[in-house]
Amino acid sequence: MTPVEILRRYWGYDSFRPLQAEIIDSLLSGRDTIGLLPTGGGKSLTFQVPAMMFDGLTIVVSPLISLMKDQVDNLYQRGIRAVYFHSGLTRRESRLALDRCRLEKVKLAYLSPERLKQKNFTDELRQWRVSAIVVDEAHCISQWGYDFRPSYLAIKDLREMFPDVPVLALTASATPDVVADIADKLALRSPQIFSKSFARDNISYIVRRDEHKEGRMLKVLANTSGSSIVYVRSRRRCRELSDTIRAAGITSDFYHAGLSPEEKADRQDRWKRGEIRVIVATNAFGMGIDKHDVRVVIHYDLPSSLEEYYQEAGRAGRDGHPSFAVLLVAKSDKALLTRRLGEAYPPKEYILRVYELLGNFLDVVVGGGYNHVYECDFNRFCLLFKLQPAVTRSALSILSRAGYIEYSDESLTMSRIMILVDKSDFYGLELDATTEAIFQGILRIYPGLFSDYVTISESRIASTMGVSELAVTTALVTLSRMHVIHYIPRRMTPYVYYPTSRELPRYLVIPKAVYEDQRQRFAARLDAIKRFAFSDDCCRSRILLEYFGQKDDIRDCGHCDICRSRVVRNEYSDTEIDRFAKTIETYLSARHNMTVEELMVLFPTARKIVAEALRKLAEDGIISLDGNRIGYNC
Repeated sequence: MTPVEILRRYWGYDSFRPLQAEIIDSLLSGRDTIGLLPTGGGKSLTFQVPAMMFDGLTIVVSPLISLMKDQVDNLYQRGIRAVYFHSGLTRRESRLALDRCRLEKVKLAYLSPERLKQKNFTDELRQWRVSAIVVDEAHCISQWGYDFRPSYLAIKDLREMFPDVPVLALTASATPDVVADIADKLALRSPQIFSKSFARDNISYIVRRDEHKEGRMLKVLANTSGSSIVYVRSRRRCRELSDTIRAAGITSDFYHAGLSPEEKADRQDRWKRGEIRVIVATNAFGMGIDKHDVRVVIHYDLPSSLEEYYQEAGRAGRDGHPSFAVLLVAKSDKALLTRRLGEAYPPKEYILRVYELLGNFLDVVVGGGYNHVYECDFNRFCLLFKLQPAVTRSALSILSRAGYIEYSDESLTMSRIMILVDKSDFYGLELDATTEAIFQGILRIYPGLFSDYVTISESRIASTMGVSELAVTTALVTLSRMHVIHYIPRRMTPYVYYPTSRELPRYLVIPKAVYEDQRQRFAARLDAIKRFAFSDDCCRSRILLEYFGQKDDIRDCGHCDICRSRVVRNEYSDTEIDRFAKTIETYLSARHNMTVEELMVLFPTARKIVAEALRKLAEDGIISLDGNRIGYNC
């Protein structure tokens, strides 16, 4: 089958998005390849389609457990077999997945990078017939990048295990220095580089300076329509702003890493279905989100880099319709950005103290801990030793980069079960009536329990069966003790993995490349976001394109706040714009709604001033813009 035939059969599409076909052809021809596709560009298809055409297995290295799980679940729904490996799996789950890879019963195997540091795992991996290696979020391997993860450096060992197979490195945002570093760290051989333009012509980048951000946020949401995301940097603010938005009569909910997997899935699904218009979230929300009709992304708090901003803002307007990325800025934000440098890179003495206290907290003896994973209640750890949470997270991150620990605060997966007995054995089971009913209900709700571990929701089972969650949990524990099922309750606790034995703090060395050099780069990224947020002399889109090294065909976008202000100052007076606005309002009062293109047809020689008049009407709340459609509110 051809790539297009695979695409049509499993995904139902008749054609590829820009650059997808070229990346696929490069990988199928055996070439090392780097793909730079912006958020929403369809990176996953560039390796999932060829994986179906290769004889052997495609290995995908990914940093996020939740993203691995989502992709594997989606592949299963399309009839494609895949597995994943991370430190949160039980030994039984890992064994089952390893056997399937060795017996070639799956097409893709997703790995968290820390698994590549475990000798028993790599010994098993050498037995696989591997056809391709994919590195997702490849910027994580570069110390020049904004999200460097030292565990990614082990991927080079994977390349050495399978020297003849092609490597595909994928990322949504990378500067030229990072791209070069990716090629070097992965030992890519004359890689073909495919880069889609970083320009998003349908997104208007808007900076609004206001000391009363809540009011400005509500005004933006009131004068636009369609799905929206509001990004903040604290969990507490998530809840507070969501309550504020609801009080203004707009459906809203919040999302952050501290929610249970069930809560995350429910809120994400309701937002995707349009039952919730606005989701207020930390940066935990968005990775792998596939929603095309997001009209507005608001950054209530400033991100720490243009890479983060570009990825998050890029979740607007994936359908190509006009959309807005609004950055809210107060005078105090510049000082807050400066303080982030001290939070992100605390004194080395503080880092060494955190390392020592962590070992004590986890009961890891000096010389012990090697190759072990420990659950770590981060909040209790900080409370017990009176540590600042934000600074302590940074210290753990630096210790991870230095190779002394691997800290993950990502919530682990939901509960999983697998049936261990044959159907014929059901008749001999001695179960009480409640357990029997719940077991039968689970069999009806979840298919595939006999062949694999299946993610379940105790609350969903309870709701469907009309019983309490306690009754469901009790039944699952009972069935697990009887060895009818293997039940793995969900875990929310972060974990720490020791890739090397615990040392005394005085023997720890935080290298210059990990601390001083990274601190300098972080300061440069903060300066870049400051320029984007506080300058008034350059097109916002141009700043982004220059930052990402796009040298060719850079021009002013014409629709960011800077470009609009120039248009108004240089071409049209306020009186002229008001006159056009009143004319448009007259048309709309008769028809109540029409599309932007229908309106432009009426003024073929005045498209710029019509666009300015529409923006003024929207800001005044007289109209609402939903993609290409204009709604009259009066």
